[in-house]
Amino acid sequence: MTTSTPIDAAAVLWSASGADQTDRPLLIIMHGYGSHEGDLFSLAPHLPLEPVIAALRAPLPVGDGWAWFPIRDPGNPDTASVDAAVAAVLSWLDALPHQPREVGLLGFSQGGAMALQLLRAAPDRFNFAVNLSGFVASGQQSGDTLLAEHPLPVFWGRGTADGVIPVSAIERTQSWLPGHSTLTERIYEGLPHSISQVELGDVVNFLRTQYVAAAAEPTA
Repeated sequence: MTTSTPIDAAAVLWSASGADQTDRPLLIIMHGYGSHEGDLFSLAPHLPLEPVIAALRAPLPVGDGWAWFPIRDPGNPDTASVDAAVAAVLSWLDALPHQPREVGLLGFSQGGAMALQLLRAAPDRFNFAVNLSGFVASGQQSGDTLLAEHPLPVFWGRGTADGVIPVSAIERTQSWLPGHSTLTERIYEGLPHSISQVELGDVVNFLRTQYVAAAAEPTA
């Protein structure tokens, strides 16, 4: 059994603090392999204003950055390592002083894989996921059956010139997502393993759609 290394709460970058976090949706942002919490947080000024954004630092040190799980077989990570990272994020979420009513996930590369794995592990905890240049991990998860019956919105964006994510991982994701999500898929011609302005615009539109839909839902 792989021990879960906790998320460093002091390293989380927030777009709002204190009372400004109350009664607002939460958007959890997760960076890629070897990066850090400040990387994707730079997108925050471009994202919708509805959610409070929390950019997490992955728990495993690697070089000058951090990782969610080790890379041994690219695109096919060890299940126990991914599950340990998922458990760390869920524990961090449980410990928040103000529990958000709605939680979305956004990740790049490894962070995109984490977004999908969190959705699979606890579909009742999350409202949607944004997977940028990431993939779905192999194997079964406890929430897969529920997602097949009640799919959640997922945005999946990737470039045709991405030489980092193996074809096998892309094919696995192509096979899994349509049956377990209401999928918005975008493929960007010539885009390498990165995020373009066009993709960012598509992500913003996807997020706005989610928050408009949530606002329209009747409250109990």
